[in-house]
Amino acid sequence: MANQLDSSAFPGSTDFYIAEFEIILTKIVCCYKMMIDNGDIVPNKEVEIRDVLYNNYLNNNEVRGQVGLNCNIDCEPAEYRNDKCSGFIDLKIFSGNSLTDTSAYYIIECKRLDNQNLNGTTGLNAEYIKNGIMRFVSGQYSTNKYLNGMFGFVVEQMDIPANITNINKLLRKNFSDTNTETVLTSHNFVKDFKYQYYSIHKDIKNRKIKLYHLMFDFSVNIEKS
Repeated sequence: MANQLDSSAFPGSTDFYIAEFEIILTKIVCCYKMMIDNGDIVPNKEVEIRDVLYNNYLNNNEVRGQVGLNCNIDCEPAEYRNDKCSGFIDLKIFSGNSLTDTSAYYIIECKRLDNQNLNGTTGLNAEYIKNGIMRFVSGQYSTNKYLNGMFGFVVEQMDIPANITNINKLLRKNFSDTNTETVLTSHNFVKDFKYQYYSIHKDIKNRKIKLYHLMFDFSVNIEKS
């Protein structure tokens, strides 16, 4: 696969898990594209966008058959969450080896992104780092296979590559505790999808972890207020 990293950089990872996770993410991108093509209208709320993606596509047997998605995916239903809660796993994806290895799963954290305060420490870009990337670095979320991911739900029209630059500036200048070794960098493993990246960090145990970042543009699908 293009730009695939050497698995030896991640001591708990193997080529199998890297390849498997990239295939799964590719299938999820197919579901996102179907969601856009179908013109699904979603509220400007992270959990509710995720729930439409999960309920109507990732957990829909007909869709799963169409895109060849054959892994189990769990999520925390919106009705069990509230605005004061934090740290709930958005998507937990079980590996094909999960029956023999209970640690064989990947976690996806979802975060909204908009045009407000792009370079500030209180905007959604900063939240993407503080309550997204940091959840993996701090150990709040498990990184069993040293591979996990984040979905950026873009809810306003924006120049996404330019915003990746903004996030990277914040990582370098304001969030040294993310222990970033490689900022968000283009990683072209999904065919015909523009906004795919990876970053590399060290967690609190000084282990290298790789995060995949997929930017899903929902700007024209957001429910009008």
